[in-house]
Amino acid sequence: MMHLRVISPADRTDEVLDLLTRDPAVANLVVHRGAAIDPAGDVVIGDVARESADEVVTALKRLGIASSGSIALDAVAVALSHRGAEAEHAAPGDGGDAVVWDEIEQRTGEESRLSVTFLLFLTIATIIAGIGVLLDQPILIVGAMVVGPEFGPLAAFCVGVVRRRPRVILRSVIALVVGFAVAVAVTILSTLGLDALGLIDRQMLLDPRPLTDFIWRPDALSWIVGFLAGVAGILSLTTAKSGALVGVLISVTTVPAAGNIAVAIAYGAPEEAWGSAGQLGINLAAIVTAGILTLAVQRWTGRRRPKAVTKAVTGP
Repeated sequence: MMHLRVISPADRTDEVLDLLTRDPAVANLVVHRGAAIDPAGDVVIGDVARESADEVVTALKRLGIASSGSIALDAVAVALSHRGAEAEHAAPGDGGDAVVWDEIEQRTGEESRLSVTFLLFLTIATIIAGIGVLLDQPILIVGAMVVGPEFGPLAAFCVGVVRRRPRVILRSVIALVVGFAVAVAVTILSTLGLDALGLIDRQMLLDPRPLTDFIWRPDALSWIVGFLAGVAGILSLTTAKSGALVGVLISVTTVPAAGNIAVAIAYGAPEEAWGSAGQLGINLAAIVTAGILTLAVQRWTGRRRPKAVTKAVTGP
């Protein structure tokens, strides 16, 4: 279930109530007349089955509530209600498969912005990856993968393409391009600085590194793994399965490739730099392709889902 809170202008509240009461997927309705101050109006709260949340929000937006009032949705961790159980049963499909598009757009929209925090996380992750490459330590590589925040803009890009949001696409591209450029540049400087301190040297890059040399030697499996990780990442995003997202971050060789690019440039190893750039490009392309296809399929299946119980909301 999801908790729904609507702030409605007083002259539209009856329409809102009519819309919600006729939908069997909505339960536990409460109305507070004149309770809202900014924006002024009435407050309507209730619970809606996740399977029908997207249709309900869409119908409320058609009434103009999003512009003249407010619509808010929150996930409900525990809901003990017979009427709520009936609402979930009345809603078609399964809540675990349902996508609330406004929720996804808002979540990914925040992730697509280039911020100081994003740059710091990506730079730290890339530096860790660069050190991991030189030490041939998979543990450091995995740590860099988890710290890296790059999946956020990638997911936002996919949502922007499927939902036709040019601004989100542009913000995501800027965040990725600027983010990786800054991270690689700082990692080059940090590599040179650590070399000057005698903590690392060029020979570490030239020595055999059997545990991490896959980073700069992309192959067909690189695409397959990136594609599968992209599918899993989008599914974890749309179903709010954060645990699965951690697994996705550990699966893709994006930040490690950026770290190896920086180290290879610092030590003048163009073959490794180009190989790592290829690995980075393959993974980014695979994730984006998989993400767009996954969202497109979810959108198609959502439209194909029976809507008999929400006919009162969406109209004939």
